Amino acid sequence: MLEDLTAKLETALKKIRGQGKLTEKNIADSLKEIRRALLEADVNYRVAKDFIDAVRQKAVGAEVLRSVTPGQQVVKIVHDELVRLMGESHAEIKMAGIPPTIIMLAGLQGSGKTTFAGKLANYLRKKGRRPMLVAADVYRPAAKEQLKIIGKNLGIPVYATDSQDAVAICKESIQACRKQGCDVLILDTAGRLHIDDEMMQELERIKKEVKPHEILFVADSMTGQDAVNAAKAFLDRLDFSGVVLTKMDGDARGGAALSIRAVTGRPIKFIGTGEKLDAIEDFHPDRMASRILGMGDVVTLVEKAQEAIDVEKARKLEQKLRRDEFTLEDFYDQLQQIKKMGPLEQLLGMIPGVGKQLRNVQVDEKALVRIEAIINSMTPEERRNPRIINGSRRRRIAMGSGTRVQDVNQLLKQFDEMRKMIRRMKRMKFRGGINPGGFPFS
Repeated sequence: MLEDLTAKLETALKKIRGQGKLTEKNIADSLKEIRRALLEADVNYRVAKDFIDAVRQKAVGAEVLRSVTPGQQVVKIVHDELVRLMGESHAEIKMAGIPPTIIMLAGLQGSGKTTFAGKLANYLRKKGRRPMLVAADVYRPAAKEQLKIIGKNLGIPVYATDSQDAVAICKESIQACRKQGCDVLILDTAGRLHIDDEMMQELERIKKEVKPHEILFVADSMTGQDAVNAAKAFLDRLDFSGVVLTKMDGDARGGAALSIRAVTGRPIKFIGTGEKLDAIEDFHPDRMASRILGMGDVVTLVEKAQEAIDVEKARKLEQKLRRDEFTLEDFYDQLQQIKKMGPLEQLLGMIPGVGKQLRNVQVDEKALVRIEAIINSMTPEERRNPRIINGSRRRRIAMGSGTRVQDVNQLLKQFDEMRKMIRRMKRMKFRGGINPGGFPFS
């Protein structure tokens, strides 16, 4: 996520980060590189100019130049200005005092709007809400079916009819929502390949008739300034309340993320970080600024861990570790919990200092799949006691998992090394969790 921008900003700031003394020329040279990095990231020209002017004004002040660590002070100024640029604080969804809360999604075709509708419904359900999805795209034949499949997979009701009147569908869905005891209604409206007056008029009619509590503009972050320009056009006609940036996991530049708040004046509320229906994050400007500057995002990492980890299983695992009874079954459970947290590369990128190292390391997500397949091909007894896995058993496991005997040997060797490490850590009065180091890297 935003790897290219992070690398260029780190290079620009490296020259002044460790300086014992700064001059206005030092700062000017670094700001020139930062400006170039922003423009190459497809940040809006005016936004980039205002950002550089704000940093320059604060960085050349007497307090910074005379500071004991002037370089670090400038880095902090850049961080704070990035936070300001992206909205300063997290903006939550506004819930209605009397349900249902109506959330209308709008955007161009291909922005990931329908998938995001499912992600948002799943997100709200985890928060204790009872969402209903509404198929209000009457133009794209597959849209209604796609939403039905998403709803079925999530176990969330979908309101869909054969009507070709999107406004009527949205109005009727409110009564259906109340009848089914749902308290949040998510309207998946039609997108277009380009902005046209007919589409805007339909959205305006839906807004007028349904009076949504939130209107979220869904944009593909990878389209950079095109997304920002589309947002401006939608804002003029629809006056939306917030922005969703999808496909952030594939956006290496970050132009949309850094520009859209400044250009529209509307907060970014969510980002999409993958294809799975749980790949959604609240947008926190301070955390995103830290990620952009290579400082990681420990808070989000901890939140993901708290959501994924089963506390009772963790307690039992700790007892097993103390008794030196850690098995391949336990390791398999740990892998499942790690997978729930999201792609491994994203998780590692949230650890301060690790993201930079990952640029030169191949993170092999398929390694986890191979490990799962190998463990699944073992008998319960073999998982509990790997020592009984002889040559013939290894060949059977390799054949059953679609892997090589060398892969089975490697897993057993690494598992044995990990158990030895756990024993050493226990002797050092180890009190924490485990770290299955080495497995996902090749």
